[in-house]
Amino acid sequence: MIDDWTERALHALEKSGSGSPVILVNLDQQKLYLVQDRTFVRDYSVSTSRYGTGCEQDSYRTPTGIHRIAEKIGKDCRRGEIFRARIATGELAQIILDTRPAGVDVITSRILRLQGMEPGVNQGEGVDSYQRYIYIHGTNEEGLIGQAASTGCIRMKNDDVIDLFDRVEVGTPVLIE
Repeated sequence: MIDDWTERALHALEKSGSGSPVILVNLDQQKLYLVQDRTFVRDYSVSTSRYGTGCEQDSYRTPTGIHRIAEKIGKDCRRGEIFRARIATGELAQIILDTRPAGVDVITSRILRLQGMEPGVNQGEGVDSYQRYIYIHGTNEEGLIGQAASTGCIRMKNDDVIDLFDRVEVGTPVLIE
């Protein structure tokens, strides 16, 4: 059954002219849903910003609205491999299952770089998700997944981001709400 939030999300994505599959990120639930043909394919727990939502540059908040996957980075990287400036370093992260912050936000395994699709909201001067380097990515802090703990990006467990990466393409629409 599709609830009101999902119905609004799918309607917004359909209006944007995008096709299936689509990614829906529910900030209240700290969940990412992969939907195809109005059917839930998979859901994943995520971690969005500990500073809340917002599209402003340098806010460290998770941007809202309609996005699309602009780049897929890390196809052949190992699980837990660390990225710096979107380049795989060859180093493997120590995956932390503790529920206390480790103090280091490491980008691991895969990167799905997001591009905002709403001018003045998440696209353009001072609010641009692409220029802010907003990603869906793996993390070393897997114990914090399910709660707001990131500095703007959408973090996932490493196995989950690898699974999602393999299921979507560049251009896949993403609604964060």
